[in-house]
Amino acid sequence: MDEQALLGLNPNADADFRQRALAYFEQLKISQDAWQVCAEALAQSIYSDDHIKFFCFQVLEHQIKFKYSELTEVQQQLIRETLITWLQAQMLNPQPEKTFIRNKAAQVFALLFVTEYLTKWPKFFFDILSVVDLNPRGVDMYLRILMAVDAELVDRDVVHTSEASYFALMNTLLKDTMREQCIPSLVESWYQILQNYQYNNSELTCQCLEVVGAYVSWIDLSLIANERFINMLLGHMSVEVLREEACDCLFEIVNKGMDPIDKTKLVESLCQVLQSAGLFSIDQEDDVDFLARFSKLVNGMGQALITSWTKLIKNGDMKSAQDTLQAIEAKVALMLQLLIHEDDDISSNIIGFCYDYLHILKQLSALSEQQKANVEAIMLAVMKKLTYDEEYNFENEGEDEAMFVEYRKQLKLLLDRLAQVSPELLLASVRRVFNTTLQNWQTTRFMEVEVAIRLLYMLAEALPVSHGAHFSGDVTKATALQDMMRTV
Repeated sequence: MDEQALLGLNPNADADFRQRALAYFEQLKISQDAWQVCAEALAQSIYSDDHIKFFCFQVLEHQIKFKYSELTEVQQQLIRETLITWLQAQMLNPQPEKTFIRNKAAQVFALLFVTEYLTKWPKFFFDILSVVDLNPRGVDMYLRILMAVDAELVDRDVVHTSEASYFALMNTLLKDTMREQCIPSLVESWYQILQNYQYNNSELTCQCLEVVGAYVSWIDLSLIANERFINMLLGHMSVEVLREEACDCLFEIVNKGMDPIDKTKLVESLCQVLQSAGLFSIDQEDDVDFLARFSKLVNGMGQALITSWTKLIKNGDMKSAQDTLQAIEAKVALMLQLLIHEDDDISSNIIGFCYDYLHILKQLSALSEQQKANVEAIMLAVMKKLTYDEEYNFENEGEDEAMFVEYRKQLKLLLDRLAQVSPELLLASVRRVFNTTLQNWQTTRFMEVEVAIRLLYMLAEALPVSHGAHFSGDVTKATALQDMMRTV
């Protein structure tokens, strides 16, 4: 290879060298045999420079992506052997490759999988597993390859063209074949990796949990949602370095479509264990990164139960629907703890469950005293969370301020839904907050005055009106609104 041109791959190279390197890459892409030079360089570890290794993988990637059909059987076999030889070397090298090289290598493996799995390389995963076994560096590459394969099969941006339709058909065929031929073996390998590394290699364990979470959306759920897997995942919820990834994995399991009664049983069994582990008692001082993931999980469990309830009502199974509604109600206290949390990300992650719960209440003919109390608690939480915090920079609004504005929009949707469920209660609550705050507005903090006036504005938008008139029709409502308007 042109050693001078390769110098331009270094990020610190000057513009002329970088331009020369780019031109050389373009030249190699149209060359008939440049890929072989790169394959040899990778298989024999000729270069130690990370950027040259990355460059070689890019050349191979281009060959597989755009010119693979031009290669002979022998040449295609050479590419397969090159990748396996490179993989074997990873377990012997004194130092692991840089992350960006491993990720690029995983993408090249995934491209070759998509190209060859159905025809020439049906043993793709078994060949990789036979090489890596439980070697930590090998396992790392295996998990990266799995994520890259999932990205190829699931994450394609869908564009409605004939080419996109072909890809969608191929991806479906690949997934069907994988389910039939290798998924049970892959799942077993994941279990072995988790079991082997959960106490001594948190990085590999988290990578594996990410793989499980990614694949669970399109494989047979019973392979994962079983006693041995779930117990292991729940155990990870008590390990500080694993619990965030375990949360995400459980979320994907809960999010998977299934029979409504089975879904309710699954969520309830998870909740019992999480509650007995003390995770339903939220402390403001707890790790906010974990609580943000946990809030997302609770939101997923709540919405999953609500989806089950909706299906059971539609199917006329009123007994199971009532049981599911009780399960939903039992999560409301936890939902409120998360909604009122001082960290807006944690609060934001639970709003979907909150909104859907209010939608259920709207459909009921009458609310119980507890349900009315829940509505009021949600209302008070929304009012409190609407308040600007002390750090809000009105003079120079940045990313944090923009995120709070978006969060306020989510709270506004909750307020609108509250108005549909119990307009009288919302009116009374806003009136109480408004009057208390505005009575002493000169000595009250700006944030509290602003939110009181904001609530009046939101209330006017949220309450149902008669022919566009807020101050006619319902006398109680009209009087309350007129009193507040006079105060302003």
